[in-house]
Amino acid sequence: MAFRILLVDDDTIFRESLLTILQKRGFSCDQAKDGQEAYEKVLSRPYDIIISDIDMPRMNGIKLMESVRSGNPDIFFIIVTAYGSMETAIQALRQGAFDYIIKPFKFDDLIVKLNKLIEHKALVLENIRLRQEINRKYDFDNIVGHSLPMQKIFTMIRRISESDSSVFINGKNGTGKELLARTIHYHSPRKNGPFVVMNCNAYPKTAIEDELFGRVGDDAATEKKGFLLQADKGALFLDEIGDLPLNIQLKLLRAIEQKEILPVGGSTPVRINVRIISATNQDILNDIQDQRFREDLYFRLNVIHIDLPELAERKEDIPLLINHFISRFNREMGKNIKGMSPDAIELLVTHQWRGEVRELENIVERAMIFAQTDVLGVEVLPDYLIARETSMDEKIPDGLTLDEATRKFQYIYIRKVLEKNKGHKGKTAKKLQISEPTLYRKMLDYQPEEGET
Repeated sequence: MAFRILLVDDDTIFRESLLTILQKRGFSCDQAKDGQEAYEKVLSRPYDIIISDIDMPRMNGIKLMESVRSGNPDIFFIIVTAYGSMETAIQALRQGAFDYIIKPFKFDDLIVKLNKLIEHKALVLENIRLRQEINRKYDFDNIVGHSLPMQKIFTMIRRISESDSSVFINGKNGTGKELLARTIHYHSPRKNGPFVVMNCNAYPKTAIEDELFGRVGDDAATEKKGFLLQADKGALFLDEIGDLPLNIQLKLLRAIEQKEILPVGGSTPVRINVRIISATNQDILNDIQDQRFREDLYFRLNVIHIDLPELAERKEDIPLLINHFISRFNREMGKNIKGMSPDAIELLVTHQWRGEVRELENIVERAMIFAQTDVLGVEVLPDYLIARETSMDEKIPDGLTLDEATRKFQYIYIRKVLEKNKGHKGKTAKKLQISEPTLYRKMLDYQPEEGET
């Protein structure tokens, strides 16, 4: 990126000499004879860096910096001063100048300071870009859904994001618990602090205490900074919290209540300031009843409770999720997929989603990899989405009423014909001599039990 520099000094010879030297070094420069002219130029064109003398007529360097940075805080200043005005230079640093240089000086010294400022500004701009990317990635719009269960969640998380209370999220694997936790964090007052993730079932039970609370060692090789301290002034997301051993649960409860931790092997408590967001796919109340999870810890963690619905409870959101994933993968893959065919969408809507939203995301990603056209059709969906041909004897057990057996047979036969037509609903309806709405209704009329297809 080319940075634009404005030189401000009432000494014409010095200003033009410096301009020539910087331009020979490849810098893009402009000049002004005093603070007032410089300020007028800033109002009419963009600058990245201003190198300004302090003592000038009409508007001095300090006043120029105050006026410019009040409306353009991303413009950085290097103040040029004589030895006798060092106090003014220090004042300028306190008011936001990046650096100063004392006249007379070697031009190479200024080049060093200028390059240092350019590196700093580039880092600042990159941090801003990354922060904007994080905000976009974890914007509320990325939690997709128009269904009633999801609208209730939207309303809740918008209210709780500004709070600092502990949040407990319950939902099956693949429903988006971590995405929800990150969204809550990046819309909270702690958004500039770290968001640290610990999967509680990813470590041996003997290592969990070290991972969570840290360990005091004799040197850097044996010392460990635990997740709670890593998340200081931010949030710690404890995924699969139900898998924490009981002794660790007690130590975590004390850390939350006392706002301090005692690292393994240490004797001095360490203060922490952490928001805890927990999640599980288990029935935590059942775990409490069976004494596998501490009730007092649950009450501490469960100040705000969120139940994430299964995809089966929000099937009307599936087309929205499909379009959302297509848009995202278009950006990531550099493609221009316009959407998914109605037949393919209907096939996904009627699928039994054991892998929840994560499974749907993977299917859309796979489809876009294999896509030969700008519309995703049934032909790029995995084979397992189409019902396997199975004999009626295997699929219709004894003990059903005639009505139940009839509905089950219709479901099996429809899936068989659907498979032969490669998932095409229109062709299948025509073959069965029924309308497409009737076909869709009959497929929904019988819902397979767990393990059936």
